[in-house]
Amino acid sequence: MSDANSSIINGGCFCGAARYQVTGRPILSAYCHCTLCQRLNASAFILSVHFSSTNFSWTHDEPHLNSIESYSVSTKPWKIRWRCKNCGCCIASNNLQNNKWSVYGGQFDRDENGKIIGWETIKPTAHIFYETKMIDIQDDLGKWAGYEGVSERLA
Repeated sequence: MSDANSSIINGGCFCGAARYQVTGRPILSAYCHCTLCQRLNASAFILSVHFSSTNFSWTHDEPHLNSIESYSVSTKPWKIRWRCKNCGCCIASNNLQNNKWSVYGGQFDRDENGKIIGWETIKPTAHIFYETKMIDIQDDLGKWAGYEGVSERLA
């Protein structure tokens, strides 16, 4: 992974039945504090990493739908979320409006020390939807009302 533009990062669900691969550099990598991410992941915030659809692929055994199922929420029906049929872990989402996939930091493969493999390629650059934060984060990353660079910077 010396060349970040050609990097390959793998991830998947808790039980390992559903797996994916992303390649290249992400379009966005940020800690998301939106209320939808909070509720869907039972967490104050998540690491959400966005890639072009051409940079995402499922890598578990085919047919892929034997291991995964899709669902959407009424407020964003164009965003198809995917979870493992076995362990229920939410793995990724496909935004049909902008042809992007989002994967979540907790599901990336780790090394023997528990560190995310490929961290330098996918490390976050901001906090997004920070107005609905549950906790205040004291770090040097920018805090944005919406998406980084296209919304109001809060801090």
